[in-house]
Amino acid sequence: MTHTARHSGTAGGTTPRLPLHGRVAVVTGASSGIGAATARVLAAAGADVAALGRRADRLEALAKERVDADTGGTIVPVPVDVRDLTAMRHAAGVVHERLGAVDLVVASAGVMLGGAFEQAETVEWDRMLDVNVTGLLYTGRVFVDDLPAAAAAGRPADLVHIGSLGGQRPFPGWSVYCATKAAVAHLSRGLRAELGPRGVRVANVEPGATLTELGDDMHDPASREQLAAMRTANTPLSAEDVAAAVGHAVAAPAHVNFAELLLVPTGQG
Repeated sequence: MTHTARHSGTAGGTTPRLPLHGRVAVVTGASSGIGAATARVLAAAGADVAALGRRADRLEALAKERVDADTGGTIVPVPVDVRDLTAMRHAAGVVHERLGAVDLVVASAGVMLGGAFEQAETVEWDRMLDVNVTGLLYTGRVFVDDLPAAAAAGRPADLVHIGSLGGQRPFPGWSVYCATKAAVAHLSRGLRAELGPRGVRVANVEPGATLTELGDDMHDPASREQLAAMRTANTPLSAEDVAAAVGHAVAAPAHVNFAELLLVPTGQG
């Protein structure tokens, strides 16, 4: 196992440890947006982070950001498509070889594609189901054995899902997307019932309007316009806002779980 974590501290060794010192994290969707921001936050807080995503060049650039950092953990790029279970199992092997057992998983990979139900491209429905639901399931499955083991050893253990306000509220023209995020919300509740008694915290972070590249590639022009209007009606969240919330939640004492964290721009209500 290759493990090249940096350790915080001054020459005198008096600086307190960073809040996530010694933890090993996985973040999916780390090529951009909330995933990339979360990888940065966790690494800066001391975790060694496996950054998973499809765009290898972006993952490499993300990893290079940490090379000259004086404190915090490393970022290891692991290109993979979360929709492919065989590839995800291989990626888990790479993570274990490079960083060791995982105690923190953030499933951030997602797509957001809108359109009126009777006009929407069904291929976009398939894509949302594959990434937002199936990919999230595969992410949890390939790392789930690590989490109870970490808890049994007395360490914090976290499975964090990045959901959406749409999992709670209906938005006309976004029914299928909202349905995928409602599935994430209910899966999180079910996994809390299964894994919570074994010491694993399962959290669902549900952002409202957030300024990322999410939705840029959807087919329906009316939905693109609607999304742009939602993001300009109020000051939107940034990817860094959501990542900071994740970082705060996973740094809490092990007996405290921010189980459902709804995060919205103040003006969105």
